[in-house]
Amino acid sequence: MSKRYDVAGIGNAIVDVIHPASDGFLLEHNIAKGVMTLIDEFRAEQLVAALREGRTSSGGSAANTMAGLASFGGRGYFVGKVKNDRLGQSFSEDLRAIGVDFDTAMGLSGPSTACCIIAVTPDGQRSMNTYLGACRELTPADIDTASIADAGILYIEGYLWDAEESKAAIRKAIAAAKQAGAKVAFTLSDPFCVGRFRSEFLQLMQGDVDILFANEDEIKALYEVDAFDDALQRARAWHGLAAMTRSAKGCVIASPSGEVHVLEAEKISQVIDTTGAGDQFAAGFLFGHARGRNLRDCGRLGAIAAAEIISHYGARPEQSLSVLAAKAGIA
Repeated sequence: MSKRYDVAGIGNAIVDVIHPASDGFLLEHNIAKGVMTLIDEFRAEQLVAALREGRTSSGGSAANTMAGLASFGGRGYFVGKVKNDRLGQSFSEDLRAIGVDFDTAMGLSGPSTACCIIAVTPDGQRSMNTYLGACRELTPADIDTASIADAGILYIEGYLWDAEESKAAIRKAIAAAKQAGAKVAFTLSDPFCVGRFRSEFLQLMQGDVDILFANEDEIKALYEVDAFDDALQRARAWHGLAAMTRSAKGCVIASPSGEVHVLEAEKISQVIDTTGAGDQFAAGFLFGHARGRNLRDCGRLGAIAAAEIISHYGARPEQSLSVLAAKAGIA
């Protein structure tokens, strides 16, 4: 029996505020370059006041992946918590407008909808400062097990592991997916996130995860090694499918059968903003996997999506990814 959704994603529902900034600005405002830093509401207000240029759009890692999936023509369902405020309404409307089902109950009280202030330097590096707000209010009650079971793949954002109730929600979703015969995909999200929860992530991988997404720094942090090749050997020994991105070096895909694919990155004229590159790689890979494509094609679809996203500001596609895939001959 066919499933209603290709992928069900669960993650932080965040509104992105993206601004161009200099390296000097990062130093002046004590912003760690190229990583995600959690901040409080007061710090968020300070940074928004300091960064006067930019654009606002709905974001969040897994939500961005679901947006990319929809651009490929995939069917997606998203779980994430927002408050019933201006940003929460905007997030909901944006996601539904691009064809992703989203029905998580909005918070009526408590923290405001989360936002991520992203400073983008001229080299394309994004430095993310995230106020989680309502994101941390996700609970098991927000998991619709019927909708999770109606997806071929459950995709989980590692950032969610920062809250105990979110962990419980994830475990409920995993149980529903496994019972329905779905695969579980997990993204490590960030090296600092791996540092906080390395042992828990490894345990999760042993029992529940079928597909792992990581960039080079994240996979090295997971296995506590200095060289990517050492991390690759550890990933090959794992029972699941690992898709590892290496920025301009492309990606490496290691399967449980021992099959390894090394793919080059798609060529673009200029890197504008790397925000969401990993999210969109996951979108292409998951779309291909859900539609039964071989691993090389899955990797190429991921690379196409990542290349599109780094060619402009913002973490969601501006061109149709299905059209780009067709032009590449892998529609």
